[in-house]
Amino acid sequence: MDIKPGDPYDIDGACFNAEMYVKKVLKESNLKQVIDHEREIHQDIQSLHSDMQTLVYENYNKFILATDTIGKMKNDFKSLEEDMESLLFKMDEITNTSEIITSSLHANRDEISKLSETHTLLKRLEFVYTLPTTLNKLLIKGDYAQVVQEYLHAQRVLTQYGNQESLKGILNDCNKIVNELKKILYSHLRDKDITGKELTKSVNLLLQLDEPVLSLCKEFLLHSKKCLLESLNVLQLQVEDINQDMIEFIDLGSDTFLSQLCLVIASFNDMFVENLSKNDENEETEISINQLNVFVEDNMIRYLEIVQCYIDRNTSDTAILVRALDRFYRKIQAIGKLFSYKDFTLNVMEIISSAARRQTKLHLDMLKAHFHDKLATVRQSLVSLQKLNDNGFATESLASLTSDVIEKIKGILQDISAFLDPKVSFSTNNALRKTISVDYVRESLVVGFLHYLSSAARSYTICIPCPPAFLFLIMTKMCLEFQISGVGHLLKLVDETYEINKYFETKNKNSSQLSSEVELASDMHSAAQHLVNYYVRVEGLSISQMLKKSVETRDWLHSLEPRTVRAVMKRVVEEITSVDSQVGELFEEGLRTDRSSDSSRRTQMSRHIRAWSTGGTATNTQTFSAINRLFSERIDIFSPVQFSRVSITTGIIKISLKTLLECVRLRTFNRYGLQQVQVDIHYLQLYLWRFVSDENLVHLLLDEILSSSVHRCLNPVLMEPSVVEIICERG
Repeated sequence: MDIKPGDPYDIDGACFNAEMYVKKVLKESNLKQVIDHEREIHQDIQSLHSDMQTLVYENYNKFILATDTIGKMKNDFKSLEEDMESLLFKMDEITNTSEIITSSLHANRDEISKLSETHTLLKRLEFVYTLPTTLNKLLIKGDYAQVVQEYLHAQRVLTQYGNQESLKGILNDCNKIVNELKKILYSHLRDKDITGKELTKSVNLLLQLDEPVLSLCKEFLLHSKKCLLESLNVLQLQVEDINQDMIEFIDLGSDTFLSQLCLVIASFNDMFVENLSKNDENEETEISINQLNVFVEDNMIRYLEIVQCYIDRNTSDTAILVRALDRFYRKIQAIGKLFSYKDFTLNVMEIISSAARRQTKLHLDMLKAHFHDKLATVRQSLVSLQKLNDNGFATESLASLTSDVIEKIKGILQDISAFLDPKVSFSTNNALRKTISVDYVRESLVVGFLHYLSSAARSYTICIPCPPAFLFLIMTKMCLEFQISGVGHLLKLVDETYEINKYFETKNKNSSQLSSEVELASDMHSAAQHLVNYYVRVEGLSISQMLKKSVETRDWLHSLEPRTVRAVMKRVVEEITSVDSQVGELFEEGLRTDRSSDSSRRTQMSRHIRAWSTGGTATNTQTFSAINRLFSERIDIFSPVQFSRVSITTGIIKISLKTLLECVRLRTFNRYGLQQVQVDIHYLQLYLWRFVSDENLVHLLLDEILSSSVHRCLNPVLMEPSVVEIICERG
């Protein structure tokens, strides 16, 4: 729906008119689209309502907290003012007291300094001697950070004087306790239930104890891998759940796997990379960074594979799919700011491209199924003979196969365009836009469906059982309409909707990447020609079977004197009349040659009869027929049929009469059998001339049939023309 600023149909605008919007939706959309639109609006309303509630609750809590804070600050400032006054008073007292003490102890200052240094040394010795006991108590208590702090505080003294007998035992006891602490901290790295905060704390303590950095890197990444693997396994289970909402799946992956991975990357950089960089350990820094890169890449590839698998199995509609992919792309973009070694948005682009290709293919399959259902409905309706007598049936059927299909394609183009919505984060990628617009939508969807239409139409000519013949006429007209206007309309529609031309320079606009309108129209024309030719052959074969059976099942050597036209000839005329009526519903009349007058037509009809009436012989008749064929144009029975009413019926009549001619050449007639053929031929001459483009063609073929009958007759005596006319008029 095209919406302009200030438009009453803009649901987000200030001028929105609900009543006009509803009327327009009901007018332009079918029931399914209205239901889908209502569901989408309902979901948006729920989402906005939820967001509004959350916003209100958050702001309310912040307001209450701010109010309490301001009240507390008032009380604190009052108390602070009183405390400051009291502090100033006490500071004055301390200053006075200090001056008194300084003047009193000035004489003994040196002795006091010595005593103070001695006291400090004794305190240190006391700390060193009691250190093992202190460390052991802290270790049992679980205060590992304090153990490390106490040990590092005394480490310089112990290292410097540890070779003395009095301190050697203390140093050994401290080292044993610290080694026990290291074992505990390393066990934390292998504990899958430990939290990230505790893990980071343990690694920092080990680093303070000068443990090998690269070894700690490896242990840290191994533990992190186990945690990430659990999150990936949870996601893998969700892939199998067909009821899992796509947006919820993406959020689940973001809240679990991606959040954990970001925490691992940040912690690794803080604990290892930055510490090594500060110490100018360039080689170890590079090794640790490589370890992190391999770790992140391995886990991200596994995660992307799971997402790809889920999207491939999910059948969400395009709007939900695009929203989910947009969130997914934004999350991966955020990781790129934290981890710059590899740009995973390129992998996401491949997933988005694959999703767009799959969605396009699904729409193409749905479009094919829709066309197939429409065609099946028309075919089923044609089984009922009453439908063939319904003047509006052909037009309605044709509309369902052209207009409905084109409208369906328009809806699909609008649906797929959600991938290129400017509000979507990945829509700014020109390569992706070109791939979706040109390769998927234009070539795979629109052009692919047009090729399918022509091939599907052709396939019905080899379908078993053969569909009703009238279906071939409807499909022929459908292909012609697509050739004349449908192909150009659809290509123009997709080119304008997806701005195809901007991806190609003017001189390369018709490059091999784009299927041309001429090529597609030619394919439609070829399919239409194939169908109409097949229709003519099917109808011609149907009538030929009647004629063949009527000739082969009759005993022509024992025929009685003809009294009427055979029923099969009447049936042939009726069939051709019916076919002419059907063809006339879909095709124009076509060009005819100038027709003869009734008097000249009667003269031409009875030239063989008159030749025999004046005493002609079989040889004379044969000579007459040969001369007639010599000066007549050769008749191509199976020549391509033009898309017109007279051309189609002419083709059917040519096949039918040619069959009759070949059947007559294989039979032997007595006198009355020849006269029966004469009556039948005259009857056909009376009616068939009006269905063909050139009546001389009918006369020539019927003359051939009569001549062949004369040649195959044992006693070739023709009936008087007046008698033949009376029998035919009575018949």
